[in-house]
Amino acid sequence: MLVVLGMALLGAILGALTARKRNGNAADMAQYAAGFGIAFALAGLIVSMVLVRLVV
Repeated sequence: MLVVLGMALLGAILGALTARKRNGNAADMAQYAAGFGIAFALAGLIVSMVLVRLVV
């Protein structure tokens, strides 16, 4: 579960930085952060499930 939360946080940070780089305002940064956060959390969930299957 920590992998999912970490990936969501990383995605939110990268999303906000991407929006800032593209000269977006605060609403753009929030939207990018949410979108990237959800996408990275989903990727983290898949990685977490694969790791659990390999270890157990």
